[in-house]
Amino acid sequence: MKKSIILKLKNVIKRYSELESLLSSNYSVFDKQKFSILSKERAELFELRESFLSWLNIKSDIKSNKALLQDSVIGKLAEEELYVLLKKKKEIEKKIKKLLIPADPFDQNSCFIEIRAATGGSEAAIFSGELCKMYMRYADLKAWKVSIINMHAGEQGGYKVIILKVIGNSACKYLKFESGGHRVQRVPQTESQGRIHTSTCTVAIMPEVPKSKEIILNIADLKIDTFRSSGAGGQHVNTTDSAVRITHIPTGNVVECQDERSQHKNKEKALSVLSAKIYSESNAKKALENSLMRKNLLGTGSRSDRNRTYNFPQNRVTDHRINLTLYRLSEILLGKLDLLIEPLLQEYQADLLLMMEEN
Repeated sequence: MKKSIILKLKNVIKRYSELESLLSSNYSVFDKQKFSILSKERAELFELRESFLSWLNIKSDIKSNKALLQDSVIGKLAEEELYVLLKKKKEIEKKIKKLLIPADPFDQNSCFIEIRAATGGSEAAIFSGELCKMYMRYADLKAWKVSIINMHAGEQGGYKVIILKVIGNSACKYLKFESGGHRVQRVPQTESQGRIHTSTCTVAIMPEVPKSKEIILNIADLKIDTFRSSGAGGQHVNTTDSAVRITHIPTGNVVECQDERSQHKNKEKALSVLSAKIYSESNAKKALENSLMRKNLLGTGSRSDRNRTYNFPQNRVTDHRINLTLYRLSEILLGKLDLLIEPLLQEYQADLLLMMEEN
């Protein structure tokens, strides 16, 4: 391991000892809030500390074994043991590097998915519907719960825009790479001459912001309109103006919700989506300004981002950010998104680790 990482790990050992001392002091025992904070920090450092101590022990054992290689009696045994130790050392180093990667504070959160038809008219709307089904199937495989916050149907199927809420542990961790432009290449249902067209949709992933971190929205900055819900009929169509549209004047963001029959509940949901949208845009802007990522793996949700191409004639999906091409489009549309997400996650972690080493 690099000297910079070893130094960081030595500081972890030092900090862990400090925490042990603080937690055993009378002051922290009586201060419940401080005790809770210190206990949490110690728990976060525990696995890293144990891994580094194991690494130090193995390093010492390797040194001892190397000294025995020339021994005529146990030299062969020492060589075999050395092979096992070197392999174990490599595995622990890999684990340590993963543990050192700073955790995204929203990785464990639920999130909102906004899918919009961009270029391509009715074909883009139809494809946005297929993307929506893909994410719903993926959520099923992960045992997450999905609810529709708002939608505007396309004239020939699919959606002009649809917002989903995905509730589940680590939903944001896996879905955050979906933000950006998604391009489809195929012969549209409306094409009479069999020509392949290219259409695009945009996807925006917005982590659900906990109430403690929600952006405080000034009521003077909000334009709130109510209107009558529309839908497929029955209970989804209200006879009162229960649907809510909220416009955040400073940013121009507009959010609608007509999922609930209560205007109050629709307003609450719309404000939650609006807060998540503003927070995500603010974070994306900061990341861009600070150049936090050398590769643009985390898209902004705008159509200028070029994430993926879904080519139906060739059953091919290409993720342009990591130059990954898979001829398994039909499986991916059935929800097997981990085929794309896992390589992205590995690349993202490797990039964070590289920056950490450089800094």
